[in-house]
Amino acid sequence: MKTFQPKLLTCFNGYTKKDLLSDVIAGIIVAIIALPLSIALAIASGVNPEQGLFTAIFAGFTIALFGGSKVNISGPTAAFATIVAGIVATKGLEGLVIATIMAGIILILMGVLRIGTLIKFIPKTITIGFTAGIAVTILIGQLKDFLGLTYPTGVENIETIDKIVNVFSNLSTINWLALLVGAGSLIIMIIWAKFFKKIPASLIVVVIGALCIGLTGVSVLTIGDAYPIKSAIPKFTLPTLDGKLILSLIPDAFTIAILAGIESLLSCVVSDNMIDDKHNPNTELIAQGLGNICSGFMGGIPATGAIARTTANVKNGGKTPVAGMVHAVVLLIVLLLLMPYASLIPMPIIASILFIVAYNMSEWRHFVEIIKTKDAINIIILVLTFVLTVVFNLVIAIVVGLVLHYAIFFAKKIIEKKKSKQEKE
Repeated sequence: MKTFQPKLLTCFNGYTKKDLLSDVIAGIIVAIIALPLSIALAIASGVNPEQGLFTAIFAGFTIALFGGSKVNISGPTAAFATIVAGIVATKGLEGLVIATIMAGIILILMGVLRIGTLIKFIPKTITIGFTAGIAVTILIGQLKDFLGLTYPTGVENIETIDKIVNVFSNLSTINWLALLVGAGSLIIMIIWAKFFKKIPASLIVVVIGALCIGLTGVSVLTIGDAYPIKSAIPKFTLPTLDGKLILSLIPDAFTIAILAGIESLLSCVVSDNMIDDKHNPNTELIAQGLGNICSGFMGGIPATGAIARTTANVKNGGKTPVAGMVHAVVLLIVLLLLMPYASLIPMPIIASILFIVAYNMSEWRHFVEIIKTKDAINIIILVLTFVLTVVFNLVIAIVVGLVLHYAIFFAKKIIEKKKSKQEKE
């Protein structure tokens, strides 16, 4: 298998007009799904709403063009939300741009060095542990908007522990109308998803919420109240290079790159099983790197393969990377024509969408399965990775989890060899 061989170059043998139509329809449907998610994930990441669309458009198109999977859809994902929010809060938007570009370069190097084949050695207990941890941090981060709380000026609200303390400290400021809007949206999405599979529930509540605010002027915090909305194509921007800032961003860049690699290749594995194909992991890593570099230069945030959107692409007939490219073009049209209306979307609805995202990514069923096995070592690694992700950060969680896992693994091997030697003697 070649290190770099985009699937786009190899999937047109026997490609028909019917296949093209299937790709176009799948791309449009995935764009409809990605629209509210991209906005919500940008807000969860502490950046402006349109930056989520920039990511889905520019990174999504680039990764589809050069990627190692036929059907992988890339864009902003929940896995990055807390990481990006932390970078923005401590290093600013300039720091985020540099970290995203640096992560892209690291991903390209990972692909060139053929590290894509090694990511499979990260144990399932660790990936489930940090994924569940990220889900919990997202949920905690959205409690403020879901409850309509008001915080005093200057309150630190970066770390997860700070967010929990602030929620309980400011419960007296709860906005009951905001809570009603958020809870109502949550109920609508849960019920809608059970009966109507084709149209995403998140889009329905976004449209209903915007219409209600536009027609009634109900006093609930909206995206427009919290963020300036832009509907223009961003300009290609070179960040100001600062040596000290770059050095301080190295850990963040590696975090983004490692997580992007893991998430993207997991998404590829899922889609391979659905379409009976085999992705090229190193090509995919290089494409993810190119996509993140492009996203950084065009005002976006980190991108990776999105399992839910990829699955939706396959289920709706996506056959080649053309579907991913169509999804990006459709979002570009939406950005130019409809983005101003996003200012009317209530923040409690965005919070409720992110609650659903957190639930869907939580892997709680697999979490429970591992607990039920009663394998003490796996349970300890799982819970430790989960707790470290929530309390500290993803890097600490992965490093500690891997060190512990392989220390135990090699210790077992040594003990087995000694036993085998003793039995022979």
